[in-house]
Amino acid sequence: MLNEKIKRDFLDILREELIPAMGCTEPIALAFASAKAKAILGIEPERIVAKCSGNMIKNVRCVRIPNSKGMTGIEAACTLGALAGDAERHMEVLEAVTPEGLKKTVAFLAEKRCEVEYLSSAIPLHFIIEQFAGDESVSVEVRYSHTNIVRIIKNGETVFMTEELCEVTETADRSGLNIENILAFAEEIELERIKPFTQKQIECNMAIAERGMVGDFGVGIGKTILEVYAKTAFTKMRAYAAAASEARMDGCDLPVIITSGSGNQGITSTVPIIIYARENGLPEEKMHRALVFSSLLTVYQKEYIGKLSAFCGAVSAACAAGAAITYIVGGTLTQIKDTVDNTLADIPGIICDGAKASCAAKIASALDAAMFAHALAMRGKVYESETGILQSDTGETISCVGHIGRVGMQPTDQEIVKMMIK
Repeated sequence: MLNEKIKRDFLDILREELIPAMGCTEPIALAFASAKAKAILGIEPERIVAKCSGNMIKNVRCVRIPNSKGMTGIEAACTLGALAGDAERHMEVLEAVTPEGLKKTVAFLAEKRCEVEYLSSAIPLHFIIEQFAGDESVSVEVRYSHTNIVRIIKNGETVFMTEELCEVTETADRSGLNIENILAFAEEIELERIKPFTQKQIECNMAIAERGMVGDFGVGIGKTILEVYAKTAFTKMRAYAAAASEARMDGCDLPVIITSGSGNQGITSTVPIIIYARENGLPEEKMHRALVFSSLLTVYQKEYIGKLSAFCGAVSAACAAGAAITYIVGGTLTQIKDTVDNTLADIPGIICDGAKASCAAKIASALDAAMFAHALAMRGKVYESETGILQSDTGETISCVGHIGRVGMQPTDQEIVKMMIK
């Protein structure tokens, strides 16, 4: 039996991680910080400077911003947040955009009053928004996660600063995260304690998946998958997850319940499970339990990697979804671990070259690998430990993959950013 403290800790993790966000999280984070800066400035800015780390640049430049009529880029996100956003809505900051605010944004951008500067930083998720109006100025600095404001400076004076500008975004105790505890939590937790989280995942993430399947977003990956492959539950899982991502990357204004700071991870770790459960007529309670299992397993893996890196987060989320499918069909702890090992033996090398429509294709590919890993595990097949990066313990394998993503792929990340900036 899992002790009550760990249950409370895991519920706190879900509360921190499973939050709604409209659009890709990086441009929305810029819009949020810019809206916050404008609120502190007290008047509309005459000029904006956005200083962004390489990973922020990488993840903003190619995605459409919700409620912007197709705008892309750092300048658009910062300006729209300042002139039309509502910082009180956090990651749904652009829900408040009006036609008047959009008109002001277009004029501001046409006059080139928003500048972007490269911020050389060892912190992947790091940016500073500066705004100026006459003699007034304000600076809002964000580090480590999307809404974690660490310092605010107004007219040259620091009015807010976290202790030593440290990473203070997470308050829940994550020390209990491991596959055994995550499984026990999913099995034992009272349904009414997790349903507030999982019900929102079902409502929001399936809504954007369905919109993606009927809308004209990107290159239509979801529709193409259904046209090309046999119409099985597995095909539908991949198609709807890809369609949700493509809609999100292409500026759809529907919110997504994110996981570990990413809407694509939120989609990948939930939509396949919902589709699988519904297509196979599984009990609703089992689906809700599988969703929290998948969410926590995604968070567990990303704890080692970090919010942003050159490691594609769809791999971690798809790995979690595959393991959750193993759980939902009655797989043992060993088979669940084997699903994780089989996935991480297959696709740990997919790079993140920024948020964009083709993320949907990576999600489809990652889910393909995860479901193959699940099929192998259910047949008692698993790649041998101590081959490649696989370790004798699945938790150690997860930590090794995380180390590669966080540390080993840093030079890769730098080269990707250089290419994109050029």
